[in-house]
Amino acid sequence: MIYTEDGRIAALDESHLPVTLPKVKSYKPSGTGESPLATIPEWVNTADPKTGKPAKRETNTMPQWAGSCWYFLRYIDPDNDKIFLDIDKEKYWMPVDLYIGGSEHAVLHLLYARFWHKLLYDLGYLTTKEPFIKLFNQGMILGEDGVKMSKSRGNVINPDDVVHDFGADSMRLFEMFMGPLEATKPWSTEGIAGMNRFLNRVWRLVVDEFTGELNKNITDESPSLEMQKLLHKTIKKITEDIDDGDMKFNTSIAQMMIFINELYKSEKIYKSVMKDFVLLLSPFAPHIAEELWQRLGGADTLAYQKWPEYNPELTKADKITMVFSVNGKVRGKKDMDADLPDKDLEQAALDDQNIIRHIEGKQIVKIITVKNKMVNIVVR
Repeated sequence: MIYTEDGRIAALDESHLPVTLPKVKSYKPSGTGESPLATIPEWVNTADPKTGKPAKRETNTMPQWAGSCWYFLRYIDPDNDKIFLDIDKEKYWMPVDLYIGGSEHAVLHLLYARFWHKLLYDLGYLTTKEPFIKLFNQGMILGEDGVKMSKSRGNVINPDDVVHDFGADSMRLFEMFMGPLEATKPWSTEGIAGMNRFLNRVWRLVVDEFTGELNKNITDESPSLEMQKLLHKTIKKITEDIDDGDMKFNTSIAQMMIFINELYKSEKIYKSVMKDFVLLLSPFAPHIAEELWQRLGGADTLAYQKWPEYNPELTKADKITMVFSVNGKVRGKKDMDADLPDKDLEQAALDDQNIIRHIEGKQIVKIITVKNKMVNIVVR
């Protein structure tokens, strides 16, 4: 923008857009609070393109928020040198499905991003009124002393040091395992060391720690029914944790630990089972997962592999705990086969000695049965 000497905004023709910044050795601060551009008079002082009268260029530049609040739009079409965004690409990609940010961004980035987006929409450059469909505020990671990290307290954790000592995958995995994503929680060096040990256990299932070759217990045989059930329950748990929108990464990792513990009890390590597990692990620990995938003979990179699917029949519990109650009060429990007929469940409740004591001499009004959960006997 160019101002004339009397303060008017001078009209600009197309030949003056865009404005090219001056080539100087250093853009040092002016010391007066003005933009560094204000210290370059040969660039600041110019002429009104229409009248030829003396004029000055505007030296205030847009703050960083101006650029950082619509970057996701430019990501869609980064190489376009004619317009800022092809409208067909915008229709395909926008709006953003999920926005993850700290609550402190609600007044800063989120507010300004919506402002810029709505401005561009009003000007006809976009077809979507809102930039984001869903917002998720992640919690803050505190220092090991349970206080917000700050240099003055000396409780800051340097990520570079953590990656150097434990690896990037251990750090990623631990941050997700610390608790619900939205919760505020303290850092624990001991905790990340434990996560590193877990990844080492996964590695040793595939790679012999002494020879570096494929573990001799790995077999191409078809997995046992028991192992199939364990795998499919794991696939189901992690898939649902990711897909439900709450991002329960900590419980997904807990299920992975259960899975690996069971594998260590097995005399055989089924390659097909291990390959599916590595795919489940990959969003959480991509570097080690990619290496394990290659060691297991996986084709290409695992990034292009289809996410494992579970068989609902293999995820059903073999045994369930039925609760027996009288007038809503729990009077007994029993481990039973899953999916038994209602009449079998009702008979099991009526045969329970404690139930018999509480219904003896009373009239049974009705029996309410909830499959695989409870039997409630209503008496008077």
